Amino acid sequence: MMMQPTAGGAPVGGQGGWIPAPQQVPVDCPPGLQYLTQVDQLMVKQKLEAIEAVTGFETNNKYEITNSMGQRIYQAVEDTCCCTRNCCGASRPFDIKILDNTRKQVIHLSRPLRCSTCWCPCCLQKVTVEAPPGKTVGYVRQAWSCCKPKFKINDASDQTILRIKGPCCQWNICGDIDFDVTSADESTDVGRISKQWTGLAKEMFTDADNFGMSFPLDLDVKIKSVMLGAVFLIDFMFFEKDKDDVKSSEVIIICFAFNKTVFDCTVC
Repeated sequence: MMMQPTAGGAPVGGQGGWIPAPQQVPVDCPPGLQYLTQVDQLMVKQKLEAIEAVTGFETNNKYEITNSMGQRIYQAVEDTCCCTRNCCGASRPFDIKILDNTRKQVIHLSRPLRCSTCWCPCCLQKVTVEAPPGKTVGYVRQAWSCCKPKFKINDASDQTILRIKGPCCQWNICGDIDFDVTSADESTDVGRISKQWTGLAKEMFTDADNFGMSFPLDLDVKIKSVMLGAVFLIDFMFFEKDKDDVKSSEVIIICFAFNKTVFDCTVC
């Protein structure tokens, strides 16, 4: 497929290039969200930071957001201070800027510092989604639950449009972890957010995660952007490893390798 340059110099079309702009855009579509009108699946891939992998020093997260064919739709960049990242770890408040192919911010995600435990139902997690920045289009709210993680996808008036329900166990052991998306009354399956298995080494020693999400093609693009915000909240709450967690994983792997060596030598 021929690669056409955009006004910003980024290639359009083909795997790895930017998705072409749609020919028809709904009248009430916020600027920058027109690309979401032509997709029913999104892939969110966190970039592996070499400095973070080697030193354990937490850096701002960066992501690529693509369609099912690998065409880039957005890039996402965390904008959090060094002190907050390394002192608060995965529980940190964050601002995430979602940029289009011209590096223009089209979606802004903000998460305040709040509790995530079920013992504090009055102060659960929340992400505000703005598109464009300064205009709220919806909220992701953690719902109170003792066992399974639950979230609400709310519109700009804070009315629940969709619900998300995850599994009791979020350990990513050789398989995907699915968070089911349903209608507001939980009677109809609407889509899914999946934390994808990326291999043993990457899962154990890094917090660079991949997510897939599916939703109806005709879903309001504003709600699609709020679902995208839910992906980042789920990532930080359940899969963003703190430095102590990585160290514990390293100890487990080293012990396993040592025991296997001893066992093999004994057999020999």
